[in-house]
Amino acid sequence: MSYVTSDKVKSIINAITEMEEVKNGLEFIKNEEDLQIKQQCELVLIEAPTGDELDRANWMVKQFEALGLTDCHVDEYKNAIGVRKGTGNGKKIVVEGHMDTVFPRGSVKEVKIENGIIHCPGIGDDTRGCIAVLGVIRVLNAMNIQTEGDIIFMGTAREEGMGGLGGIRDFMSYNPDIDGYINIDGGGVGGIVYQATGMKTCEANFYGKGGHAMGAFGKVANPLNAAARAVAKIANLQVPEDPKTIFCVSNFHAGNDAGIHAIVQKATIKYNIRSNSQEELNKLDRKILAILAEACFEETARWGMDTITFDQKYYVDVPAGTLDEHNPIVEADYETIKYLGFEPEFMKGGATNANMPIGAGVPAVCLGMGRSDFDGKVHTLDEQFRIEGAYKGIQHAFLMTLACAGISGKTESVL
Repeated sequence: MSYVTSDKVKSIINAITEMEEVKNGLEFIKNEEDLQIKQQCELVLIEAPTGDELDRANWMVKQFEALGLTDCHVDEYKNAIGVRKGTGNGKKIVVEGHMDTVFPRGSVKEVKIENGIIHCPGIGDDTRGCIAVLGVIRVLNAMNIQTEGDIIFMGTAREEGMGGLGGIRDFMSYNPDIDGYINIDGGGVGGIVYQATGMKTCEANFYGKGGHAMGAFGKVANPLNAAARAVAKIANLQVPEDPKTIFCVSNFHAGNDAGIHAIVQKATIKYNIRSNSQEELNKLDRKILAILAEACFEETARWGMDTITFDQKYYVDVPAGTLDEHNPIVEADYETIKYLGFEPEFMKGGATNANMPIGAGVPAVCLGMGRSDFDGKVHTLDEQFRIEGAYKGIQHAFLMTLACAGISGKTESVL
């Protein structure tokens, strides 16, 4: 695509990157790679399943305190927070990585480094993002850079799975004065994530009388059959490719082995739906609700003896949204990516912590933290992280932080 940034954003990024302290800062980040990897390997061993991040949050707060941040604490939502004060005349910015991983406690046994690759569950997503947050603070301190705006550095909780971006959702609900937001998560440096993929994670329960498999046969309807009818109907749904919209039934449970010869009283399915369009997400949600009711009606009608009922609840409800592709934070992302020698790529959608500020109308982007040409095998026990060139992700976050917060007496915020 042909993409041209504004003169204002271009001039601010040019001014930032021409400063001696910024050039030295970029070199500082590159030269402290050993420390970054040491901390990454230390932090990944502090297990942090979603909703159980307190140990890792306490570690992050200790790092914030050691780096001279103020108001360092774990908030009531289990987010680790530290503030680097600006002059008080600029924009208030958040820079964060999420602390939780998708693995239960006991999954992380050891860290192995072989041929420049670190092997350990959670080593990338998003342990590296948290380390990048610390890297940005260190370089600001080392170069004695005073920003105009206050910067809130965070390790956020409950991003993954059933957490549903909960840590940042709660933080944003009680901090409506945030002016800009930088999330560090994901793979390559070149991707520009400025859209929010909407997501709902739901549970549906089907209820009936139940009974003996033979004695009650023909006398009661079967909730498990109703659930199966619903799943089959969901499987046949047609969804648009653009805006990308998906559905997935991920859990189906009823009965137990002790009652293997019984018609169940309850059956449960869980499913996840996503779309880059809120309209399409809501449309799909309504279709599935209609399917659940239809499945109950059909199972009831099949036997004609009793009534199958259902209820449904949402575990996760994340709004879809997007910034204008020429929002200043998007243009700054584009220019800093080019400066670092990468080819910017506009990504379609994104299920990251940036969803919440975007949904609230706050300029936000999600930055990658390493190599885009490497399979990190994230969300698997074989997760891995390539060391070579990974420091460039921290360089990117450093430049974007300066662009959003502004440098005292030298550059204004792009925002």
